[in-house]
Amino acid sequence: MHTFGRDLKWNPHVHVLLAEGAADEHGIWRERCYFSYNSLRKSFQTILLKMLLAKLGKPFKKVVAECYKAAPNGFYINAPKSQGKIRDLIKYIGRYLGRPVIAKSRIDRYDGKNVTFHYNRHDDDKLITETVPAEEFIKRLIVHIPDKGFNMVRFYGLYWRFTPKVEKIARVLQTKRRKILFRELLLKTLGVDPHKCRNCGNTLVFAWLTHTPDNEIRLERSHDPPKRICSAIP
Repeated sequence: MHTFGRDLKWNPHVHVLLAEGAADEHGIWRERCYFSYNSLRKSFQTILLKMLLAKLGKPFKKVVAECYKAAPNGFYINAPKSQGKIRDLIKYIGRYLGRPVIAKSRIDRYDGKNVTFHYNRHDDDKLITETVPAEEFIKRLIVHIPDKGFNMVRFYGLYWRFTPKVEKIARVLQTKRRKILFRELLLKTLGVDPHKCRNCGNTLVFAWLTHTPDNEIRLERSHDPPKRICSAIP
């Protein structure tokens, strides 16, 4: 779930990572790399409006009619064929989850009353500089703070780790389900090995855990504990 655009305005939309394939009745994986834009747009529109109507009730009927009238071909969908590495695509989507609405580097100045910031317009990548009152700037930021407990990321189907079909999926993909360790996770996502010493390059192992007088927990790691402690570990 992504609620903001580059200009910080309210622009709710959904990014979807979809497996381009399915397993047939014999457990054989079949790739499917084409989706009908027309069907996808109309299906998305119909299903979403029905769900909203069921949740909001009769007062929402007028809005439903207006949506069908304004978008007879369905809601906007940008679903080009994926290009490049899948991991790069995941990083592109995932960065929205770990950063604020606007980076500090995009805020050019604040004169006490107005805030000036810049962004590259999505349509033509043109650099746009905008100046708004400070209160307006704050409003554009806080409107994107989700409600407490609201999940911005949701998993379905074979991407859901608790799916009852996980064993069948594992057989199809010929993989074995297991828990990913913290070290593996950092290596796969960031390319950083937390067990490798930044100073000597040796593999670090756990040595001991101590408490300082200020009740701070201090983790000591070394290549050959306790005889040798690498100076790179604070």
